[in-house]
Amino acid sequence: MQKKSLWKFGTREVVYSAIGAALYAVLAIATNWLQIPSAGNVSFRPAVAIPMFFGVAFGPIVGFIAGFLGNIISDLIAGYGFWFWWDLGNGLMGLIPGLIFLSLVNYKDIKTILKAELFVIIGVLVGMGVAAISEMWVSGADINTVIFGNFIPAVIPNLINGLILVPILMIAYAAIVQRSGR
Repeated sequence: MQKKSLWKFGTREVVYSAIGAALYAVLAIATNWLQIPSAGNVSFRPAVAIPMFFGVAFGPIVGFIAGFLGNIISDLIAGYGFWFWWDLGNGLMGLIPGLIFLSLVNYKDIKTILKAELFVIIGVLVGMGVAAISEMWVSGADINTVIFGNFIPAVIPNLINGLILVPILMIAYAAIVQRSGR
């Protein structure tokens, strides 16, 4: 078995990052039509679970790139343009859950899943917090707009999607790893 390293970024991680970014972009584009009312370009995106899971399964750098690059690709294709701080926020939603990468052995264990869930919550709060707060100096938004027009509309669906889908992906991944004998 190969020794895990938290910040390793070799050929395997490049491939996982590319797969994660592509999956996130394609699945985000597929649900961009699910716009959240009265929130600026915020959609209900089940795809946010992809960078979170990729972080948990393959490390924080892979999770970050999957979220950051995947969001850039999906936003550019959807016509939203380039919003660095929101891209960074999506990257952080993959990086922070990835910080538990070294401590995970059994992806089906309830303690492991709960630990991942805690880091998903932290990742969403930090990632969307950075993105939403940036609107104050990028767009000149006031604090009420930041909280009620950006942060809350982004956090709630991202938490719902992450907390439901990441454990499902972890269990599915565990089954695949078990079958492959790795």
